[in-house]
Amino acid sequence: MNKNIIGRKLVERFPGLNKKVTWPQTRAFSVHLLTASGSFLAFLSLVAAAEQQWTAMFLWLGLALFVDGVDGPIARKLQVKEVLPRWSGELLDNIIDYVTYVLIPAFALYQSGFMGAGLSFLSAAIIVVSSAIYYADTGMKTKENFFKGFPVVWNMVVFTLFVTQPGEWVAFAVVLVCAVLTFAPVNFLHPVRVKRLRAVNLAVFFVWCGLSIVALLQGLQSGWLVQAGIALTGIYLFCIGAVMQWRPDLGRKE
Repeated sequence: MNKNIIGRKLVERFPGLNKKVTWPQTRAFSVHLLTASGSFLAFLSLVAAAEQQWTAMFLWLGLALFVDGVDGPIARKLQVKEVLPRWSGELLDNIIDYVTYVLIPAFALYQSGFMGAGLSFLSAAIIVVSSAIYYADTGMKTKENFFKGFPVVWNMVVFTLFVTQPGEWVAFAVVLVCAVLTFAPVNFLHPVRVKRLRAVNLAVFFVWCGLSIVALLQGLQSGWLVQAGIALTGIYLFCIGAVMQWRPDLGRKE
């Protein structure tokens, strides 16, 4: 078989090969690569969790959270969806998010025995099953970009539990409440995409991130001040969506 025949068959199988790759397509694909790098960060986090290196695990999860926070705005700015319609950035993002937001935090709870062997295993099971159903919900966002139901940010919840050490039954209660709220008609904040009170919400989120970095630098053995700061800012981020749902005028400009 000569090279011309091979070339024609390749073009028939992959029509895009006979087209010149444009600079916008190259930029768009690089955004997909940025998103996909989260899978490697997830792998590093899983290795750390398997070795019970909790600080390292949360560090890699934090970097994955950072990537998840920046790739969306970049993708929208470069119109990735329109430039490269063949690849679904949303699907890629959801796959990585399920691993970093759900699977690894659930594994960390189980691996650590944080709540005792029985409750830790049960909590992990509740987390992975309820979150899988949540990711299948095509109506998880409101028109204002709030999440409908608890948006399965178990990476943040489990990190807060590891830092604050509230006790096994309180921790288990937190897991149960979050799992139930996954299916409740309650709004939860997206700190970047929700426009109302964006400045305040972002400020609180950055304070939470800053305190979390301090906790990581301290090996998750922080004093009460850092623990209280993480808990209070976390509670704000957890509750403010419901408050804004109850008060739809809150944060609206006249």
